[in-house]
Amino acid sequence: MGFLSVLSQAQRWVKERAQPGDAVVDATAGNGSDTLFLARTVGAGGTVYAFDIQAEALGKTHERLVAASGEQGNLAPVRLIHGGHEAMESVLDQQLHGRIAAIMFNLGYLPGASTDVITKPTTTVAALDSALRLLRSGGALTVVVYPGHDGGQEEASAVEAWASDVPSSLAQAILYRFPQKAASPYLIALNKK
Repeated sequence: MGFLSVLSQAQRWVKERAQPGDAVVDATAGNGSDTLFLARTVGAGGTVYAFDIQAEALGKTHERLVAASGEQGNLAPVRLIHGGHEAMESVLDQQLHGRIAAIMFNLGYLPGASTDVITKPTTTVAALDSALRLLRSGGALTVVVYPGHDGGQEEASAVEAWASDVPSSLAQAILYRFPQKAASPYLIALNKK
């Protein structure tokens, strides 16, 4: 048996830290996979906030949630937010600041859509700063980066540098990567102290 994929590992670490009833964030809704995972993880008593700058991504996320409607009594309510993840701190109610159990980022571009619309280092790093402030003690922050597309390596390097600069007194950071495939996606995660 091999190791977990970076996406599965990110979900595993979040599932270990987020509980039913928690508030969580999908910083990059995309096709809705992480949004649905988070809605299942925190259950009907929790809340999921899902951000994306593309209406198409929010539509795909909504479709995924509707397809899971048979689970509706077990899923958290999801608030789809048409906006950049760098604004999450100003969008989320002040009472949630320092109380978010998990925030997931899956960077790059929307699969099946234009590769001209990608996440950018400047807005991503700003979002990561906000995410760290929003997380509660023991909360998880996961970031899947994609160095293999145009602009991806630059963003991956910026995220890695950001994580390296987070003081160890504030959070523990880890890198989960398959070194034989330099261009393959990898995971950077933090556990807030």
